[in-house]
Amino acid sequence: MDGIMSSKLFATRQGTILLGVIAAVIAGIALIVYLNQYRNSINNTATGTALVAKGLIQAGTPGDVIGSGGLYRIANRAKSDISKTGALVDPSALSGQVAVKDIYPGQLLTAADFGPATNSLTEKLGPDQRAVVIPLGTPQQVGGQIGAGSHVDVWVTLTGGSSGSGHTVVEQLFQDVYVLGASGGNVTLRATPEQAGQLIYASENAQIWFVLRPTVGSTHTPAPVTGLKAGG
Repeated sequence: MDGIMSSKLFATRQGTILLGVIAAVIAGIALIVYLNQYRNSINNTATGTALVAKGLIQAGTPGDVIGSGGLYRIANRAKSDISKTGALVDPSALSGQVAVKDIYPGQLLTAADFGPATNSLTEKLGPDQRAVVIPLGTPQQVGGQIGAGSHVDVWVTLTGGSSGSGHTVVEQLFQDVYVLGASGGNVTLRATPEQAGQLIYASENAQIWFVLRPTVGSTHTPAPVTGLKAGG
């Protein structure tokens, strides 16, 4: 009976059209499945670039320090991983951000790892940098013209010297030191640990003068030492 009905179905025009429609639907479904599988395969194998931690980045590390200190590298990763994790692909995204959790070596830097910076001093310091406060009078601060973001040369005046010769020696300690802030008679500098120690010693044993530099375009020059006879 089934054979007879199948024969009749094929023998009629309507039956042939129906079978064609069914075959087209099956082919369409198969094509959709194939395209989805192909798309997934492409997404899984296609790669893009993203930021990856070179070493341990501790919570609280400023994004600007990560960028300027070379604490990341650019690596190829599957695009699917980049999109799923929200990985950072542009170093400029680190600007004004601070790490809110520890980021381990080889780990992708993601948007979830960072939050807005709070502009605290520690967020402006790299691992090998320190903030040191030097008390100065108005002349030594260039009449109060020194503020956050300034660049200064640091000079000291020493009278007598180790030989007690009665001469005043004016000597340049450092060039192009970055100023983190200034308030009243105090100026906060960004320095290395060694520089911080020298600045503290000079503050206790000599008179410090800051000389204001251009913010951009200034050049380093040989550090002069000027000896002037006391009183003349």
